[in-house]
Amino acid sequence: MRRSLAGVALAVTSMVALSFLIPLAALVMSLVKEQSVTAAEQRAAALAPVLALTTDPSALRESAASLDAAEYVVVHLPDEPALGTSRAPAALLERAQRGRESISQRMPGGWICLQPVVLPGEQVAVIENFVPKEELTRGVAASWTVMLLLAVGLVGGSVLVADRLGAKVVRSSKRLAHASQALGRGNLDARVDPMGPRELREAGIAFNTMAHRMTELLAVERELVADLSHRLRTPLTALHLATERMAGSPESARVEAAVCALETELRAIITAARTPLAVGPMGQGMLGPETGTAHHAAHPGPAGPRCEAADVVRHRTAFWAVLAEQQNRPCSLDLTQEPAAVGLSEDDVAAVVDALIGNVFRHTPPGTAFAVRVARTAQAVELVVEDAGPGIPEPDQALSRGSSTGSSGLGLDIARRAGSVTGGSVRIARGPRGGARITVVFGLAAPLPSGRAPRASRRRTGWPRAR
Repeated sequence: MRRSLAGVALAVTSMVALSFLIPLAALVMSLVKEQSVTAAEQRAAALAPVLALTTDPSALRESAASLDAAEYVVVHLPDEPALGTSRAPAALLERAQRGRESISQRMPGGWICLQPVVLPGEQVAVIENFVPKEELTRGVAASWTVMLLLAVGLVGGSVLVADRLGAKVVRSSKRLAHASQALGRGNLDARVDPMGPRELREAGIAFNTMAHRMTELLAVERELVADLSHRLRTPLTALHLATERMAGSPESARVEAAVCALETELRAIITAARTPLAVGPMGQGMLGPETGTAHHAAHPGPAGPRCEAADVVRHRTAFWAVLAEQQNRPCSLDLTQEPAAVGLSEDDVAAVVDALIGNVFRHTPPGTAFAVRVARTAQAVELVVEDAGPGIPEPDQALSRGSSTGSSGLGLDIARRAGSVTGGSVRIARGPRGGARITVVFGLAAPLPSGRAPRASRRRTGWPRAR
């Protein structure tokens, strides 16, 4: 933008300068020539009274010598040789003598002025004054140089002023753009110092107001989530009492474990909702695949969370296998033996596994078989969950929240965000068992530096999340 403004200023100022400079240069040349010719005519006119009084050659030479540029003054007397070196053509002299007219015109090498003087006896003498070409242009080059330097200075000054103004506008625009990008990456404290032209200052103020309001709304939303989660503790207390009354029955231990796991989940939700507003790895995925991928590319490797995906999948599948056995669901697990580290915490990977397997239990009838597989490729780790159910009729819409009939879409959205934050993706297709086959691709985490152990993460336990 600075270059554009400077270019516009250069073009406009140059055109204005040229529009004045060219006519002014021609005027200066014309004035210098006119002054030189006028001076020559005045010298000839000054000698005319002397010639009217006397035609003595010595007196005329003495009078001509007292004039400026005397070497160019020549007196032509009737029937006498010229007093001086004549440069006038013979035809022009004869015309001045016979016609008794003053002649002033350009000739090769300069300008000639002929002034006829009528002597007694009707004879005519002619005073010749020659102006050389150098006199016609004396001082023109210097005047042109001064005008050119002045024009260059004006053009340079206008370009400099335009560049400074453009720099101020560009600086304000860049700060606003950087603040917007920081806010888009999840930095909720990003603000901009309004500066620059009035329009940009107003845009900066509006941006700060929007960011502040958005932070307030997010804080209110998180408080609502925490409050709603807290309200679930009342029915949980009732469930605890019910399990105490069921003590001794075969199902009491399992129900008590499930209630404890659910209470743990609620505590985790309340704690997460009331922590200071921030966007973690899974939060980056909420901002969209492009933002999540950009964040993963900008912060790869050991600096971020990481875990062995195969270990987490083994742990969570073992939890679901108990429920699968009660519902007579055949369950198979196939895990890669290669390292399968991904740039997510164990909690995030466990959330994906719970969401996908929970969908199988929620949307397929008891007895439906399912399989879980973790495979390692050159650049990614693939988590595949497939079942023998009816499948997903509209795979393209299944990844949108609330788009599927009878489903909120949250489970698949969790998988999509987890994949996108590591540079991966989610694919939905029909598997060989005839049902849905969901593949979540995680980008491989960068290897840890030597001597550094992976970051520990809380093992996640609990019941499946909503789809």
